[in-house]
Amino acid sequence: MSDSSPASTAVLDIWCELQCPDCRTALEDLRALRARYGDRLELRLRHFPLEKHKHAFAAAQAAEEAAEQGRLWPYVEAVLARVEELDRGGESVLVEVARELGLDAEEFDTALIDGRHILIVDADQAEGKAIGVTGTPTYVVGGERLDGGKSQEGLRERVEEIVDRLLAQGVFRK
Repeated sequence: MSDSSPASTAVLDIWCELQCPDCRTALEDLRALRARYGDRLELRLRHFPLEKHKHAFAAAQAAEEAAEQGRLWPYVEAVLARVEELDRGGESVLVEVARELGLDAEEFDTALIDGRHILIVDADQAEGKAIGVTGTPTYVVGGERLDGGKSQEGLRERVEEIVDRLLAQGVFRK
């Protein structure tokens, strides 16, 4: 696997669930981190659909389709902005959001039917469980796991401390 990111990039894995109100709240922190670090911090969405949210697994698959179509983060933000609507409307909301963003909505519908992204979602969820993720959002940066599902108070500051240290040391984990 080739690494196309710049050598001076730190990685923040965000274990997220697109039907989770706490993940929607965390978007503000993610925007701030993007603004502060730009290309020096790679934000990687990792899927951790929770059983209590019946459309979360489909939403994770839809996010992967958005990534295939080159619009992952705009799609994630748009779906998280409509958590309540997703709860009521299910998969049709996922396709509608794709259409609103100018993505190939028919391809989203097909992807949800044929399950082409299930393995990615399953692998993320299994890895999350293996490293102790129990809720969302959970961040992993510099080998440290930070649980934002319980409280997001001070979380961005903690992520910034770790990223600043990694960038200063030139130590990066992929």
